[in-house]
Amino acid sequence: MIDPDEAKTFDLAPIAMWIEDFSGVRIIFDRWKSEGVTDIRSYLNQDKSRVEACSRQIKVLKVNRRTLDLFEAHDFDHLVENLDLVFRDDMLESHINELSQLWEGKTEFSSNAVNYTLSGRRLDIQLRGSVLPGYEETLGKLLLTTEDVTEKEMARRNEEESRLYAEGIFEHSPVSLWVEDFSRVKALLDDIRGRGIVDFRVFTDVHPEFVTQCMSEIRVIDVNKATLNLFCAPDKHTLLQRLGDVFRDSMEQHFREQLIELWDGNLFHHREVVNYALDGTERFVLLQFSVLPGHESDWSLVQVALTDITARKKAEAYLEYLGKHDVLTKLHNRAFYMDELNRLQRKSLRPVSVLIMDLNGLKEINDHLGHDAGDKLLQRFGEVLTEAVAVPNHAARIGGDEFALLMPGADEAAAIAMVATVEKLLHINNQYYSAVTLSVSLGWATSTEGETMEALVKRADVGLYKQKRAYYAAKAAGSQATATSGRMFDRLDGHVVIR
Repeated sequence: MIDPDEAKTFDLAPIAMWIEDFSGVRIIFDRWKSEGVTDIRSYLNQDKSRVEACSRQIKVLKVNRRTLDLFEAHDFDHLVENLDLVFRDDMLESHINELSQLWEGKTEFSSNAVNYTLSGRRLDIQLRGSVLPGYEETLGKLLLTTEDVTEKEMARRNEEESRLYAEGIFEHSPVSLWVEDFSRVKALLDDIRGRGIVDFRVFTDVHPEFVTQCMSEIRVIDVNKATLNLFCAPDKHTLLQRLGDVFRDSMEQHFREQLIELWDGNLFHHREVVNYALDGTERFVLLQFSVLPGHESDWSLVQVALTDITARKKAEAYLEYLGKHDVLTKLHNRAFYMDELNRLQRKSLRPVSVLIMDLNGLKEINDHLGHDAGDKLLQRFGEVLTEAVAVPNHAARIGGDEFALLMPGADEAAAIAMVATVEKLLHINNQYYSAVTLSVSLGWATSTEGETMEALVKRADVGLYKQKRAYYAAKAAGSQATATSGRMFDRLDGHVVIR
């Protein structure tokens, strides 16, 4: 006979409670054991119809009022007649856990499961079961509670989704992302600030080793896939083991500026830096540094984003190159030549020597052999001057077939030696390209006291044009006088024809 007080307590309990008869399940268990089944979990997973067979043997004997309310049932019969609406879909998966625990002889069990109300609303439940005393052998009466944890599970799933979303954004971002711990860096900065250091830039000028120490105290927590791709690393372990190959050369100076930003309280900043891939190639990157929210007090979590701007920097360098170089000959162009003349005019460095050169017969080559042949002739002379010139000297193509060679700090002897070098290299070039002879007229001059660059160039031009006229006059007269020795050289007038 049921105690009225116990029945009342059961019915008024604030949690959904069920009394069920599992004796039919016990009969099935005994049969399977006699057939040699030992691993019940694998056995049930192999054929889910076995789980359904067990479920059909469970009889609901009683539920309390909270159960009817939770599952939106009018009464006990309404609930029992529609249990197929309550226990469906992925319920079988969680039911395997319950059956496995009972198979193992446990009298208490628990699991997380999904049920549905009679209207179809999903319920996340925490299921707990207990075999009532006296029914351990038959499993004739079990008390089960189904606690509604939908809100809790929803919050957990939302948190999990947010975590996976954030991890997905991090891992699959096209930008290289680093998560790092700067807490030890902050401790070092706080320490020297506490020792009275005010001007951090001056401090790092005097103590550059402090910058190195700070770099060594950064702890890399994680990097994403784009980082491995950017730095040609096969995996995270390899990259982290070879960070010294990535951050080297000028990186310490960039990091010093970053420390100054942090010293000044700028927890979000960016700058362009140069890193290196593990194959040794340069990586120009835009570094964006951010102390993540909630970690402003200790910098224990910061994000560093590296955007690869290598292609852009190369394009900029190429455009800068084009702005100062002649594409055909690879020498400097007229714009660079004029800038360099102006620079030399402003400088006190003297003397300065200038060679002005002009290709002979380029028009005839273009007319008879085509402009490709003429371009090749220009390229050949570009190769000659490139071989002859070294910093601080500069060679430039300043017109269609006109070239200049600027020699800062070079006296007359150095200019004469340069003329001889150009002549020698031109002779070698003509031996190599014997089909078409490269002929050049040349004028040179060395600056005198107080002479402007403009006047200096004009004097070199005079020598050039004088030789140019002599060349064409000799050619018109059929004279070979200038060709007998391969050159005509006059130190006083500063002009020469080289063939």
